[in-house]
Amino acid sequence: MTTSESLHVVCPHCHTTNRVRADDLASAPDCGQCHRPLFEGEPLQLDAASFDKHIARSQIPVVVDFWAPWCGPCLQMAPFFHEAAQQLEPQVRLAKLDTEAHQSIAARYGIRSIPTMIVFQAGRELARTSGARGAGDIVRWVRGALG
Repeated sequence: MTTSESLHVVCPHCHTTNRVRADDLASAPDCGQCHRPLFEGEPLQLDAASFDKHIARSQIPVVVDFWAPWCGPCLQMAPFFHEAAQQLEPQVRLAKLDTEAHQSIAARYGIRSIPTMIVFQAGRELARTSGARGAGDIVRWVRGALG
């Protein structure tokens, strides 16, 4: 990818697909539709409607943390996932999906234990891991999965 190449980035607020030059990712780009920041250094909360848009349309990798509000390890990992988002954005989008509220998506991806993280690129699953991790481990795992 050249730095002048345009990428599709889905807005975390209005879920509109934006075209952003790769070399402009680090310049805090805003959404062309709602004018809010495309990156805020925190995980995006996905629901059934926004999940497919972000996974299928975004041309930057999306890491999804499949979790549930009753899961102790999930709650323990949450601040570390947030910290990892601050380190990985804007090259990677980090997002969370509540498996309790969106069971059909969890079933579609065969989520059997939580927390489970999956790296998606161009709509395809690249890698997955289960179990709570610290921020440094999350960042290393994501970077390793992306090569």
